[in-house]
Amino acid sequence: MTGTNAVLGGGGFHHVAVRVADFDAAVEFYGNVLGFVPKVLWGDPGKRAAMLDTGKGDYLEVFEGGATPPPTGGPILHYAIRCDDVDAVIAQARALGCAVSVEPKDVTIQGRAFPVPVRIAFFAGPAGEQIELFRNDLT
Repeated sequence: MTGTNAVLGGGGFHHVAVRVADFDAAVEFYGNVLGFVPKVLWGDPGKRAAMLDTGKGDYLEVFEGGATPPPTGGPILHYAIRCDDVDAVIAQARALGCAVSVEPKDVTIQGRAFPVPVRIAFFAGPAGEQIELFRNDLT
């Protein structure tokens, strides 16, 4: 594998999708805590969905109709969000009652070409999904 993204025409993630039990609370949470902006909303009550702009052209897609807590062993381990101030966002999430599973910390990813210093933290979102906050100078 060369990693050139020739087939994708540039590549990169467009969105990550989550299914939530309380659609309105989730959309409000992502707007107030993380600053995501609803760009596309669709569906009838009970089957609503939203595409939320994360701020850099990537999206979180939120679907109504999930369970709390979510079923274990689902296909998404976590999703990572680019973040300029990991500590401030974790403080805000904690103030709103979110469970923090990994406190903000500096980690060096030992990349093949060179080490990549990052600052990360993890917390549970409104549907129990694991959210990683991720800051580095290369993203």
